[in-house]
Amino acid sequence: MRLNACLSLGVLISLAACRPTPAYDLVVRNGTVYDGTGGEPFAGDVAVVGDSIVTVGDLGSARGRVEVDASGMAIAPGFINMLSWASEDLLADGRSQGDIRQGVTLEVFGEGWSMGPLTDSMRVQMLAEQGDIKFDIPWTTLGEYLDLVVAQGSATNVASFVGATTVRIHEIGYMDRPATPEELTRMQDLVRHAMAEGALGVGSSLIYAPANYASTEELIALARAAGESGGMYISHIRDEGRQLLPAARELITIASQANVPAEIYHFKASGRPNWPKLDSLIALVDSARAAGLRITTDMYTYPASSTGLNATMPTWVQEGGHDAWVARLKDPAVRRRLLREMRGDAEFDNSFVNAGGADGILLVGFKNPTLKPLTGKTLGEVARMRGTSPEETAMDLVIEDDSRVDCVFFTMSEESVRQKIQLPYMSFGSDAGSKSTEGVFLLAGTHPRAYGTFARLLGKYVREEQLLTLSEAIRRLTSQPAANLKLSRRGRLAPGNYADIVVFDPVTIADRATFDQPHQYATGVSQVWVNGTQVLRDGEPTGAAAGRVVRGPGYRPSSK
Repeated sequence: MRLNACLSLGVLISLAACRPTPAYDLVVRNGTVYDGTGGEPFAGDVAVVGDSIVTVGDLGSARGRVEVDASGMAIAPGFINMLSWASEDLLADGRSQGDIRQGVTLEVFGEGWSMGPLTDSMRVQMLAEQGDIKFDIPWTTLGEYLDLVVAQGSATNVASFVGATTVRIHEIGYMDRPATPEELTRMQDLVRHAMAEGALGVGSSLIYAPANYASTEELIALARAAGESGGMYISHIRDEGRQLLPAARELITIASQANVPAEIYHFKASGRPNWPKLDSLIALVDSARAAGLRITTDMYTYPASSTGLNATMPTWVQEGGHDAWVARLKDPAVRRRLLREMRGDAEFDNSFVNAGGADGILLVGFKNPTLKPLTGKTLGEVARMRGTSPEETAMDLVIEDDSRVDCVFFTMSEESVRQKIQLPYMSFGSDAGSKSTEGVFLLAGTHPRAYGTFARLLGKYVREEQLLTLSEAIRRLTSQPAANLKLSRRGRLAPGNYADIVVFDPVTIADRATFDQPHQYATGVSQVWVNGTQVLRDGEPTGAAAGRVVRGPGYRPSSK
């Protein structure tokens, strides 16, 4: 008996000695691999050592220290959110659940406003204007902010453009006047410094004050400064409604004169009378591309936009900043003029008109606790409740909330969404935060795009409507934006690239968030790794803070 036991123990020891040592830290096995190039998917495995992919293909008997069976699932590179407003959300909850549960592994900030560079007065103003999310501001530069997000802990990678609005406020404030030559030189130097810290380029958002006060020449100068170290220009163009085509031509002019690539944020024709302009807009971009300009676009997958009530008012009333705007709204003479202009008697990108009036404007975000019960009502409903005109109600709400009041604007058509998705140079961005269905995030509403942009693309538009192949959709979420941003080692499942990996079920991936009930996570994504560390396991966050700062082509470590 003892001899048999000894023999058995010897066999076990021999077998253990013969068992191969795991060759990899992680193997994602038996899935259908979509490598991000847009080519045909293939059955295979992905192997990871440390933070990097080392093998993609059939690994045979080679083992990983951790093995994940992806049978029946798609394996893809992590998705890139080209327009994220998670810059504050990640300070409140670094798990980034709204986006991680859709497969997003990189949040790109900087639509006009960026979290630096800041002056002392800008910092004071940011603190005063905080809403439900409260945070300290110990940083000054954009690079310092990005480093802080990662140091505090983020599940996702983060990157940012430097805001043209931000550098204008830094040097000029909120006044409607041209920059002096000295101010413009300093603004260019701020852009150069941000590029050295790792900014991706310069971003503008030209329907808003004070961004709207910048001339084309000023924007060319800033874009040229970003382009010196390989950066691009990206813009919410000056008008998405009546003057849509001239606004797009301005972006093309900036790209041409500054000799930089350029991208149009949330590419659209806003307002029913302007929907027929979409074909001409596409033709304009196609023509510029055919002429050799590097023009690209991005979009969210919904027919409604989201911004504040400031977008219903001309920028002259907002000159001087928020406090000056609120003070003007209390002036009867100003209110009479605004009443006319908000109803269409002025040439500006009027979101009140583009939404078809007050019943096309959904109120989703207030600071004032006494106004929060109005969340989820339309501006028209609140106007009828109060017995005031919709325009006067908008003015009053800005005064009472001491904020721009966040809204959803129903300004686009579902047909245009389908048309835009099929453009080969289209990437995708949520134009929203990355929120959680708990805590501080439930104090306000939001647009469903905050929870569903990417899952909606893959579920509704790829699986159900077959507007794109799944392989092409994944290319547009991964390698295409990575190439546009000039990011190395991101956007593809390839040896040597960082291990940003998503496993999802193409049959079940879907958005669940609605305009009535926006705080609902998407479904269908089961596993996510960021830089080789698992941040989503079986559909639930692990709590791992694996995100890093992803820096642009002009990054110089000594500038940090």
